[in-house]
Amino acid sequence: MTHPFEIELETTLPASPEQVWEAIATGPGIDSWFMGRNEVEPREGGSAAMETGGHRQEALVTAYEPGKRFATRTPAAEDGRFMAFEYLIEGREGAGTVLRVVHSGLLGDDWQDEYDALRRGWPFHLGTLRQYLAHFPGRTAVPVFAAVPTGPRPPRDVWAALARALSLPLPPAVGARAAARPAGLPPLDGEVVWADEERFGIRTADGLYTFHHGPGIALAFHHLFGADTDGAEDAWQRWLAGLLG
Repeated sequence: MTHPFEIELETTLPASPEQVWEAIATGPGIDSWFMGRNEVEPREGGSAAMETGGHRQEALVTAYEPGKRFATRTPAAEDGRFMAFEYLIEGREGAGTVLRVVHSGLLGDDWQDEYDALRRGWPFHLGTLRQYLAHFPGRTAVPVFAAVPTGPRPPRDVWAALARALSLPLPPAVGARAAARPAGLPPLDGEVVWADEERFGIRTADGLYTFHHGPGIALAFHHLFGADTDGAEDAWQRWLAGLLG
């Protein structure tokens, strides 16, 4: 049985409507704060796609009004499930730009857990968008994704291992400084800009680094703005597997 859902959020962003549009309605812009690698055909009726960890999700662009409104909808699965995303932009003189996000659709039998995960995730994603627009304006990132199974290991042990490896206090807290030298990777020196029970994010001079944990899995979602990003995804996958695999 499917269950309808809707999540609506509003945030004020430190950017112009044009900058917000580039961030939410173009592939390179979405790559710089959301999940995966993204493609957007810039027209109503065009295609949009997101690829994360080898999984590609196609969608239809259902609204394309530059600087005002962008929306997509995935095809319905056999049981009717789908997801729709709508972004509404409103410029405010001298006060940044207001972005309203509406995420809706139909979820499956385990809808409550999935809905709760989506509801908890959106404030984090909008926080990442704010960091991107405030600290990396005019730049685009290379997205990095890594994931390793953690088996029956308690989540607190996964959290402790990640915090220890990145020289962070436990639990990680906003404002804490990271000064890590992850094996096989460039130094990671920055500040924790997001922390909750499931994830924490670190901003450095050339990237946004986020670490997540859930039942039986640990994930890394990074957005790298530096010049040398060749092989970064493989390197982070090796690091995460070496730490937690």
